Formats: sequence, structure tokens, C-alpha cells
Amino acid sequence: MSVGLTRVETKLDGIGQGLTDLGKDVADHETRLRSLERSRWPLPIIGVLAGVVGAATGATALFAR
Repeated sequence: MSVGLTRVETKLDGIGQGLTDLGKDVADHETRLRSLERSRWPLPIIGVLAGVVGAATGATALFAR
């Protein structure tokens, strides 16, 4: 009985360590995703500004005749 209990405790310790490592990995992935999301926000704004400038240029060329 004592040997079986020792084996179960050893396995539980291993599972606990695995969960701790998994928690660290999830936190690391969350940090990486947040940094990628922060670096992506200017792209849509740049696209909108390019569209507005293009439309203004086209309107100017159309009405300048």
C-alpha cells in the first residue's frame, strides 16, 4: 500500500509541475499575441489614409479641367 501511495504522489507531483509549465507557456503566448496586436493597428489606418489621398487626388484631377 505504501509503495502504491508513493507512486501516486510522484505522479501527482509530475502533473503539478506540468501544469505550472503549461501556465508559463500560456502567459508567454499571451504576451506575444498582445505585442503582435499592438504592432498591427497602424496598417488599417494607413490603408484608409491612402484611399482618402487617392480619392482627393482623383477629385482634384477631375475638377481641375
